[in-house]
Order: sequence, then structure tokens, then C-alpha cells
Amino acid sequence: MSDATTIARESKAWPFAEARTLLDGRLKNGLGDKGYVLFETGYGPSGLPHIGTFAEVVRTTMVRNAFQLLAPDMPTRLFAFSDDMDGLRKVPDNVPNKEMVEKHLGKPLTKIPDPFGTHESFGHHNNDRLKGFLDSFGFDYEFKSSTESYTSGEFDAALLRVLQEYDKVINVILPTLGPERRATYSPFLPICPKTGVVLQVPVIERNVDAGTIVYENEDGSKVEVPVTGGHCKLQWKCDWAMRWYAFDVDYEMSGKDLIDSVRLSGNICRKLGSQPPQNLTYELFLDDQGQKISKSKGNGLSVEEWLTYAPVESLALFMYQKPSAAKRLYFDTIPKSVDEYLSHLKAFPGQEPKEQFTNPTWHIHNGEPPAEEGRLSFGILLNLASVCNSDDPAALWHYISRYAPEASPENDPLLNKLVSYAIAYFKDFVLPHKTYRLPTDAERPALEALKAGLRSRWTRGHCRRLAVLGL
Repeated sequence: MSDATTIARESKAWPFAEARTLLDGRLKNGLGDKGYVLFETGYGPSGLPHIGTFAEVVRTTMVRNAFQLLAPDMPTRLFAFSDDMDGLRKVPDNVPNKEMVEKHLGKPLTKIPDPFGTHESFGHHNNDRLKGFLDSFGFDYEFKSSTESYTSGEFDAALLRVLQEYDKVINVILPTLGPERRATYSPFLPICPKTGVVLQVPVIERNVDAGTIVYENEDGSKVEVPVTGGHCKLQWKCDWAMRWYAFDVDYEMSGKDLIDSVRLSGNICRKLGSQPPQNLTYELFLDDQGQKISKSKGNGLSVEEWLTYAPVESLALFMYQKPSAAKRLYFDTIPKSVDEYLSHLKAFPGQEPKEQFTNPTWHIHNGEPPAEEGRLSFGILLNLASVCNSDDPAALWHYISRYAPEASPENDPLLNKLVSYAIAYFKDFVLPHKTYRLPTDAERPALEALKAGLRSRWTRGHCRRLAVLGL
């Protein structure tokens, strides 16, 4: 074990704490048959990737990076799983051609035409948006499609296991349902051969040996379908547990709103004969009024909006800090997060290894933070943008060069980006609320004298320049 690994094992940083728990708990007897440690994140592709998607992937990546330092001999993989075989329940507000989509409600997302007209299906469109979103941040992941896993047979063994343990599985779920739902509930959702709709119908017969179920159609006829090969999917809580079982997932985090679902899916996973993954429950984001952020309400802050005013590293820092505590996510948090990132980045080179492992920039940059001078804080740049009252970066650089003559846009790219971010933030959040008051009677003479002095200096300088030119 290297000195760095020894020190990291004692680190109080939460990604190292999660990695130690995983190593000393679920993996205490080694890797097992699959030969690698599997981290997973989930995505519901009925909507586009959002700031919660970024939060879950970046935090999981931080735990994965910490684990790789603690156990360098254990290979790791990260699955970004898309539940694209879910039946679409309602048309999202942010898509075109809503009438077309509405005609296909109830079908799997990968069987609904793409309202944007660019992909094979609505599910394929949003999956590509997810992959593009993750790729833009350089995440190391493997994309997994629910449709492909069901239809290719990858889930077949796990689905047959659910059928075999049907009574145990359903007895975990039934106590959580109301009387009416309990009477008709089945973990298996057949895909209607005629309409392609994901059906929520009672299962009236099961044939474990044949691997089939029988349900009653609306016309009273009985239909027998295999549970394998994409002919059925599972209700999502059972589906989550089946996925953990099928992939043998070692680690997956989830939001506070899914605590009960994690517990239920964990119980189902055990009934199938497998240990559920280690789970970290993270808190949800709040708006500036302390209300839960909701995509439908539009009271949140998107990744794109944050990145308009600050570098992605500042967003990663926001996600790193206290994941188990609720945090307000709104525009006023951006300058503070940027300056905290700069402060941690500046401190890193002078810290002992023990301190570096608790420095957020170690986790943001996987142990290799860039060397930056950090000459000016974002707060100072915002004040400078306000004083200059200009959207021209050159105006700010004119003053920056006086404070730090060695700095330039070419040799200080981070500072150069921060200048542009500061101008954007000033234009959108400071300038619209900037007001001016008239001078008092005591102030007016001083301002008039200043005005006259500046005019006099400009006139004398202008005359000298004309004389030099012989004019």
C-alpha cells in the first residue's frame, strides 16, 4: 500500500468515507465473479438532462475516483442507465409536435416518434442528449439502455428469477399499496403485441417452467407472453431491484425523495438472492425561497444557466459540498462558489497530502488540480465590471494589468474566462438593478470641481498632442 493510499484511508472527505465503506463492507471479500466494481447512475429520459443529472454523475465519479486510489488493483466501471423502456404517461411541456406524441402515450419511449424529427424515437433523441451532456464534461461512463438490455436478453436470467420468486417479490410490495391497487398489482408489465403500449393489467396465470405469464385482455381474451426478450418490463421499483441483481451493482446514490424506494428495492434484491448496492442519500436542491426545485415549476437553475456565468469547476464544487445537506441553488450562490473554488485551488500546492485529500479540488480534478495563480477573486472582477460599466473585456484588463502586470489573457486563461463571466453576470444581475441618486447640496460643489479638473487635464493633454503633430 502506497503512502498516499495510507493517508487517503484516514481522510474525512466524504468521497473517501464512501469508498472506505464500500471497500470494507460490500467488497470485503473481493471483487466476486464479475471482476470489477460497478458504479451506477440512473436517468429518466422522458425529460432532458438537468442539473440533478450532473449532480448525481459528478458525485458518483468523485466516489469512484476516491475508490480507485484506495484500491488501485480493483477495476471500476460506471454505468449511466437510461430507463427508456418506460411507458410515457404525459407529454412533456418542452417538446414540439405535442399532438403527435400524445397519440403514442403509454408506449415505451423508444417506440414513440421523435417530436424533434432528428432521431429514430423520442427515447433515442433524449438518450443522445444525455450522452452529449455527459461527454461535454468529460465523464468516464458506459451508456446502458433499458430497451437494449430487455430486448437483447441481457435481463432474461434476472427476469426469470423474478418470475421464480414472484410470491416473495410481490409480498414485499403489496403492504405498501392501497387495497384497490393491491388487488390488481403485478410486477410484470406486458407490452401489448397489437398496440405496443405498456400494460398495467393483473397477471392471472404464471408458468415458471415456460417463463411466461398470462393476462386478461380488455375483450376478455387471455394472452400469454414470455417475461423475457422485451415482451414485458417491470414496475419501476421492482425494475430497479432487478437491475441491481442483473448487473450486480456495487454503488448507486439517490435523492432523499427515494429513501422508501431504495429500502423496498433493496428488500426485493435480497429476495432475488443478491445484496443491494451501497447507497448514499443526497438532499434535494432548494430555490432562493427555500422551496424544492421543480422542473415543472421552473424555479430552478439549469446547468446551462450556471455555465453562462461561471466555470464548470465552480458547479462541481457546489455539488461536492455537503451532499447530505439541503442547499439553495440560485444565481446569488454563483460568485461565492467561484471564489471558494479559487481559494481551494490556490491553497492546494502548499498543503500536506492529508490536507490535499480534503481539498475539494482534489476530487474535482481527480487528484491533479491545475496550477493557477488566482491573482484576482471573482468578487473583485464583479466590482471592477460594475465600476467600468462596460461589456468590453479590454476595459477590465486595462485595470487588471495595473494590479498584476504579469497577467494577460494569453498566459492566464482562467482569469481571462473569469473576466467574461464577470461581465455576463454584471450585465444580467447587477446592471438591471443599478440605480443612481442625485448628489446632495454638500456633494454637488465637489463633483463640479472634479468635473472641471478632469476637463482641464484632458484639454491640456489634447493641446500637447496637437502641438506634437504640428497642428
